[in-house]
Amino acid sequence: MFSAKTVIRDLEKIRRQVPLVHNITNFVVMNLTANALLSIGASPVMAHAVEEVEEMVGLASAVVINIGTLSRHWVEAMEKAITAAEKKNIPVILDPVGAGATSYRTATARRLLETGRVAIIRGNGSEIRALLDAGARTKGVDSLEGPEAAVETARLLSEKYGCAVSISGPVDIIVRSEETVRIGNGHPLMPRVTGLGCTASALTGAFAAVDSNYLEAAAGAMIVMGICGELAAEQARGPASFELHFLDWLHNIGEKEIRERIKIFL
Repeated sequence: MFSAKTVIRDLEKIRRQVPLVHNITNFVVMNLTANALLSIGASPVMAHAVEEVEEMVGLASAVVINIGTLSRHWVEAMEKAITAAEKKNIPVILDPVGAGATSYRTATARRLLETGRVAIIRGNGSEIRALLDAGARTKGVDSLEGPEAAVETARLLSEKYGCAVSISGPVDIIVRSEETVRIGNGHPLMPRVTGLGCTASALTGAFAAVDSNYLEAAAGAMIVMGICGELAAEQARGPASFELHFLDWLHNIGEKEIRERIKIFL
């Protein structure tokens, strides 16, 4: 059964194994996500050139695909990365940033899902619904719907693609087929910092690199994110200092904080 013990075990594995997480992500968040991965104990690489992406995937323990700033060449690199990762049985995390906002963005996210095996899809409620529902809409990259509205879509996606689905919101919901984990950790300051959703996807990659049970990996990442957010908010005066303290807590979080603060509902 999923518990604090699982999260603590996987966090220790990340720090011991230092997995390389290959990110094809957007310009806005590269620095924050790289620092977050370093802080938790993983090793980040941000490589998106078509000419080297397959070779880089071969060195990685997980691949994170984030469609935040799309371009034709980046999409080609994403497709090559997913195909290469499937051949080497490397987990892929797909963050369909802004799916539902434009037809190009939605179509790209759907096409990437069909390109090769994805281990975990992580997004907000609107983004998750847009992957199957043509009528679902997103406000830029922000959700217009809560995570509960996307649970049935997440279940259908999980069954269709054999993946776990991580839905972020005030309560994070992780779905894999008929299994569901709800996580109550987090703080209202978190959405005020650009890129923390993308950071959640990068950290999900780190957890997936050390835990092939992808429901556990997705839940562990969101629990650590949420607890670090709570701890950072206790010291922060606003979004800028929150980001600083958040990275510090990713570095310092341990068994004590996880056991004392974890909020899961199975």
